[in-house]
Amino acid sequence: MDNLGTIGTTEEQIELLDVATNFCRDKSPIEKVRALIDDDLGYDPDVWREIGELGWLAIAIPEEHDGVGLSMAEVVPIAEQMGRNLLNTPFGSTTLAAQVLLAGGTEAQKSQWLPKIAAGTAATLALQEDNGDWDLTNIDAQAVVSGDSVTLSGKKQFVVWANSAELIIASVKIDGDVRFALIDRSAISDAALRREAVIDETVRSYELTLDGLTVSTDALLDGARTRETLEAIDLAGSLIHSAEMTGGTQAVIDYTIEYLNTRKQFDKIIGSFQALKHPTVENYVEYEKSRTHLYSAAHCFSDQGRGEVAVRMAASQAHGTYSHAADRAIQFHGAFGFTHDCDAQLYRRQAIFKGALNGDAAWHRAKLSDLLFD
Repeated sequence: MDNLGTIGTTEEQIELLDVATNFCRDKSPIEKVRALIDDDLGYDPDVWREIGELGWLAIAIPEEHDGVGLSMAEVVPIAEQMGRNLLNTPFGSTTLAAQVLLAGGTEAQKSQWLPKIAAGTAATLALQEDNGDWDLTNIDAQAVVSGDSVTLSGKKQFVVWANSAELIIASVKIDGDVRFALIDRSAISDAALRREAVIDETVRSYELTLDGLTVSTDALLDGARTRETLEAIDLAGSLIHSAEMTGGTQAVIDYTIEYLNTRKQFDKIIGSFQALKHPTVENYVEYEKSRTHLYSAAHCFSDQGRGEVAVRMAASQAHGTYSHAADRAIQFHGAFGFTHDCDAQLYRRQAIFKGALNGDAAWHRAKLSDLLFD
């Protein structure tokens, strides 16, 4: 795995990276990525089925729930290669939903849903609202318990892949406390979901109206484990997005280098100009930092305290590096870079949207500062 062998990568990670590199490259050429932008579903259902058959959704699910019994560390190389090839599917949201169930679900909930997810059922989370706050406790959505039923109200935004998910886990407040409710997709009317126009055209994002939705009290996650559930969302989500952004950074740098080595100006390859060559080398150095931070975070993800520090460092580095490398790619392509036909803008759009979901580089640095210096 290049320079990663010294920071504790596992044999499973190495094997998965090899398989994922070939799979994602073959299944997601850039022509297909662009074609899927205009597709209602947004991804190839045959590829999604193959992902399930490969067992990738089961990786971080315990064996007693039909999973592989590995960890989030083994999810990282897959998410990295998906980001590298802009292979957008419900993989990230589904993996995160499984981690939420493991952190805060009851035994009955885990027994019901985790085997389904391991077998290929898509799931997602409904967490964010129009206040734009990455603090997931700052929500207005409410739930009222009456006997054995819970009536929900409010709106959620950025519910990714809600069009495909059979399970949506929504955050609400009950008597002022944050709780999580499992919502079966069959209980949600088509009118309650409105597709959002987001900057990343390769993803499908929805606004979910909770008004009028009723679930059983059995659908509420364990209220005594809300803190652990919030931590799982924050850290597992940040790790997945860091992997996707690190992979995207590698791709956009490769795309830029290819252009710099073929485009001529004044009868010279423009890659020979210092004004373009040096920033590209600097972007590559930052990418190597991102990848090292990423696999370091994967290695110590489960370590109390140390794991969160590593994830924050990885997320901050990944988002900052991805954003800058994609921005430089657009600039270096000249006027063409600002057109929709230039692939660099696909990566830049993704970097912006990933930051909107889990916090941008500055936000993670602020959280990291609190951890290190308070």
